[in-house]
Amino acid sequence: MERLSASVGERFASLLAERPSLRVRDAAETLGVPEAAVVAGLAGRRRLRPDWRALLEGLTEAGEVMALTRNDHCVHEKHGVYPKPELHGRVGLVFGPEIDLRLFFARWAHAWFVPEGNPGSPRGSIQVFDPSGMAVHKVFATPNTPPGALAALADRLAAPDPAMPEFEPPPTDPADPADAVIEQASLRSDWLALQDTHDFVRLLRRHKTGRARALRLAGEDLARPLAAEAPIAALRAAAAAGVPIMVFVPNPGCIQIHAGPVHRVEPRGPWFNVLDPRFNLHLRTDGLAHAWLVRKPTADGSVTSIEAFDAADRLVLMLFGMRKPGAAESDTWRALAAEVAEAASC
Repeated sequence: MERLSASVGERFASLLAERPSLRVRDAAETLGVPEAAVVAGLAGRRRLRPDWRALLEGLTEAGEVMALTRNDHCVHEKHGVYPKPELHGRVGLVFGPEIDLRLFFARWAHAWFVPEGNPGSPRGSIQVFDPSGMAVHKVFATPNTPPGALAALADRLAAPDPAMPEFEPPPTDPADPADAVIEQASLRSDWLALQDTHDFVRLLRRHKTGRARALRLAGEDLARPLAAEAPIAALRAAAAAGVPIMVFVPNPGCIQIHAGPVHRVEPRGPWFNVLDPRFNLHLRTDGLAHAWLVRKPTADGSVTSIEAFDAADRLVLMLFGMRKPGAAESDTWRALAAEVAEAASC
């Protein structure tokens, strides 16, 4: 593990003086340090103890906020009120009509409250990081957040030792076994026997394969390769037709979900954006390497998704039709996804 010196704050201040609009995440990359190391040096920041239940339960009392989850190529921002969380050991569910999260606490390690006025925290925020100092999930005060709500929560959760923590090296992606090691027929058989989309992760573990490798081996009836821009086409089509969708953006510690329509879609340079009042998505298009039309059997019928990956086979985002548990998939979404797939087939 590495313990970083206080000089990170001085170096960040110098860098910000030269480039005032630089984002904290980009500054950390320029400085060659974890993002958490920069956040830990911001003015007035307070380190929080890693009591994730208390944090999540406290957020339910904070009023309307903006929840943000991102990976290297996609940022998901959602306004709303945190509902009461459900915690099941190392997994948590925050299941509300607006803020909808799947949490994996094995990757939650450090948290800070950052007061208003700091870079990247105009009205105050609570930011959670993994053991390597990579951001997992962030919560930002908005104009509709009761004044001082996040600061009061930080007061209750203040860590007894506010010193800079040690950070682990970033995790490496586990190597997939060679195709020959995976029993393709068994993989397909288990895939075709799925009863719930949530069982898919267990299927991957059972066959000791990553998601992208499984898609490549499943056969085009289950996973059809698409051009990398397929999710952009799907977002455009959903906005134009008013088709409600579900947008999943994952990182190793959190999946954040939007369920509903998207309206304003707009490209800006390398970014493709959804810019709706309560939901923003920022997708870095040059980070997309390949996409897939994926079909999974369930007890309620087949479920269709469009899934996008980067060059390292890391999942960037997934798009589904909006549906409730126990209900069949929308024919409108299924038709839209098929049209996108036909136009974007490799």
